[in-house]
Amino acid sequence: MRVEGTRTITSFRSAAAKPASLGDLKLTQTLTHVGRPQVIQAIQIAELTKLATESGAVFKVVAAVGNTVLEMTPLLRVYGARQALDEQVLLHTIEIGDERTFEQDPKYSLRLIVDIAIKALSPAINDPTTAVQALDQIEDLLIRLGRHRLEVGNYRDEQGTLRLTVPFPTWDDFLLLALDEIRSCGANSVQVMRRMNALIKKMLPDLAEQPTASASGLEEKEDLPRGGVGRVEAHLQWRRLREHAVG
Repeated sequence: MRVEGTRTITSFRSAAAKPASLGDLKLTQTLTHVGRPQVIQAIQIAELTKLATESGAVFKVVAAVGNTVLEMTPLLRVYGARQALDEQVLLHTIEIGDERTFEQDPKYSLRLIVDIAIKALSPAINDPTTAVQALDQIEDLLIRLGRHRLEVGNYRDEQGTLRLTVPFPTWDDFLLLALDEIRSCGANSVQVMRRMNALIKKMLPDLAEQPTASASGLEEKEDLPRGGVGRVEAHLQWRRLREHAVG
């Protein structure tokens, strides 16, 4: 059913529908974006959890904060609801706008800093010092993130029943965003590789006992190549870093 004046479509399926991926629950309703491309700015966790509890359902948010949604992009799926929920109420729990914001989008600040770094490393600008300064800020953000548990995507009611799942970046996602593009663009810069190597060495003791990023095995990342001759080794070391950091 399409409702004029909103940016969503809601479809309701009977409880006899084919079971969805969430256990034996049935997919009963889908909230879908309608209109021009926009960005998910915030998700009202408490309100969604309350609505899911009251309807005896489980909500699965499909579009993460920071994602761009296009025509017919699914925003939210409802499983096991006793009846169709008011789509306007559901709509108000997902804030959509024209630009990304910092409120619930931790990847956005990293994205902006990485863009500064890779632009500085472009042949037209060739300013590795700016890229190094960007890595200073990236290191600070990674250490702050590493001190927090990032497994925050599942929300339960007072009885412990799962009511809401929300996509949230993992440590691997943050690590890839923060360093992978800069590593690729700055592979031939001694200055950038030296700073990235120092960043990893600093992260080892700082994150050794933190909940998100264990440090054992990160030592293999310490010997980043100083130039293009070690790109194959850098790739292998990078894979080991990622595999270990999320472990």
